[in-house]
Amino acid sequence: MSLILRHNPQVIGAELDENGWIPTEILLAGIRKKGIRIDHDLLDEVVETNNKKRFAFNADKTKIRASQGHSVKVDVELKEETPPEILYHGTVNKFLDTIKEQGLIPMNRLHVHLSKDLETATNVGSRRGKPIILKIMAREMIQDGYTFYLSENGVWLTDKVLPEYIKQ
Repeated sequence: MSLILRHNPQVIGAELDENGWIPTEILLAGIRKKGIRIDHDLLDEVVETNNKKRFAFNADKTKIRASQGHSVKVDVELKEETPPEILYHGTVNKFLDTIKEQGLIPMNRLHVHLSKDLETATNVGSRRGKPIILKIMAREMIQDGYTFYLSENGVWLTDKVLPEYIKQ
């Protein structure tokens, strides 16, 4: 579902609308065509129990979208929010030199993803090895004119984080 709803809806012959939504029936039919058994109940369970709350339905469950993490251009209707003084980013050693030089950039996504707590950042960093947790001086960034958004699933997003706002 992440592939379809965040990166490549064409794998099931579908398109996301400008806000990242896809009709639920089209998603289900497309997944079934790939040989995967899925129905509304299973889809509801996936959305409800996903530990990162990556997916969301509209009010009447006729549409579904990823909450954040897109590599395709969509506007998931994020609202500007004021973050806590410090946010966190989990990474691994092999990326540190690049981060120290360039800062955090969205790479193939629309935003840089940040966490409000150490536990989440540690989990993110652990996906690729021994985690290294970076402190992001979010309050300083706000004072310097940067914008932050809070996704529906609690991930903090911003366009980039320059090296001067990162502490190890």
